[in-house]
Amino acid sequence: MIDSIYVGMSGLAGFSSGLRAIANNTTNLNTPGYKSTSMQFSDAFYSRSSSNGGNSGQLGYGLSTAGTALSFKQGEMRQTGNGLDLAIDGEGLFTLKNPDGSTAYSRAGQFHFNADGVLVNAAGAKVLGLDANGVMSEISIAGMKTQPGKASSVLSFNGNVSPASATQNIAGVKVIDAAGGEHTLSVKLTDTSATTAGSWRVDLLEGSSVVGTGQLVFDNTGRPTAASAKVSMSYTPAGQATVPLTLDFSTDVTSNSSKSVSAINFSKQDGYASADLTSTAFDATGVLILTYANGETAKGSRLSLSRFDSTATVRAIGDNEYEATDSSGWHAGTAGGAFGSVKSGFVELSNVDLSQEFSDLVIMQRGYQASSQVITTANEMLQQLFSMQSK
Repeated sequence: MIDSIYVGMSGLAGFSSGLRAIANNTTNLNTPGYKSTSMQFSDAFYSRSSSNGGNSGQLGYGLSTAGTALSFKQGEMRQTGNGLDLAIDGEGLFTLKNPDGSTAYSRAGQFHFNADGVLVNAAGAKVLGLDANGVMSEISIAGMKTQPGKASSVLSFNGNVSPASATQNIAGVKVIDAAGGEHTLSVKLTDTSATTAGSWRVDLLEGSSVVGTGQLVFDNTGRPTAASAKVSMSYTPAGQATVPLTLDFSTDVTSNSSKSVSAINFSKQDGYASADLTSTAFDATGVLILTYANGETAKGSRLSLSRFDSTATVRAIGDNEYEATDSSGWHAGTAGGAFGSVKSGFVELSNVDLSQEFSDLVIMQRGYQASSQVITTANEMLQQLFSMQSK
C-alpha cells in the first residue's frame, strides 16, 4: 500500500507538470511566433514480485515525465500593415544576435530600427542578414535615411512628328541638376529636310535661350535613324555644374505623313531630387526595400534565415527565442526553397489550438483526480490495517 501511495504521488506530480504545459500554452495564445509544447509521459520502471516468467509478476512504479515536445506547426498569419512586421511562410526562422553575443532563432518577426539604425526585435536582439559580399552581419539603415539627388542624364520622348508641320514645340521637359534642383525646359523641332531628307534640328531651350542643339533624322520608314535617335548635348544651369544630357527619340517616336498633326511629348527622365526615407519593408526573398519621398527605392541587406533538421536540436529560451542544442543539425540560408518565403506586413500568431488544450485539460484533471483517489484509498486501507493490528 505504501507503494500504491508512491505510485499515486507520481501521477499527481506528472499531471501537475502536464497542467503547467497546458497553462503555458493557453497564456501564450496571443503571443506572436509562439510554438506550443506538450508534456511527454512514460511509465516508470518495473519490479518483479515473483519468480514466474513473462510479465505475470511485474509491478509498475507509476508515471514519469520525459520533458516537453515543441510543435513547429505553422501559425495563422495576420496582416498588420507595418512593413517591419515579418512572417515566414515555411520552415525558416529569423537569425538573431543577443546583447551577450549569443546566437538565437525566432519565428516572431515584430522588428524595428533602433536609434543607431539597426534592425532589432522587442528584446533588443539584432536581426542578422547578409551584406553585399554574402557575409552575415546586422541589418542597418545608417547612412541611408536620406537619398542624395541624381542629375538627369536621359530625357525620353514619344509620339509622332508630322512632316506637314515646319516646327514642333515640346513643353514641360523636366531636368534635375547635380544638386537635385528641378528645371523646366522645352524642346523645339525645326524641319531641315530641305537640306537633309527627313531631318529636324533639335533645340533645347531654357525660356527663350537655346542651351543645346542637335539633329534628328528619320529614314524612309518614318523611324529615327540609329545614328541620330539619341541626341547628345549639355545643359549648364546657373551656378551649377554642367549636366550631360541624351534626348532619346529611339522608342515610340515616328514621323508619319498620314498624320497631319504632330503629337510628340516628353515622357520621362531618369534624375531625381534628394529625399528622406519614408518607409521600409522586405520583399518575399527577404531583401530590405527602402522607399524615399521622391518615389525612388533602394535595396539593403537580405535576411539570414535558419532551419533545423529535428526539434531535438531546439531549446526554447524565452522572449520568443530558441537556441541550437546541436549546431550540426542547423542550416543557414536565405528565403526561398526549404527556408520559406518572407511576408512583410504580417505576423505569425501562436500555433496553440485552444480546443485541443481544453480537451487535454479535462484529461489532465481526470488523471489528477484518479491519482488522488488512489492515494486516498491506499491511505484508508493502511488505516484499516493499523486498526486491525491494534485490536
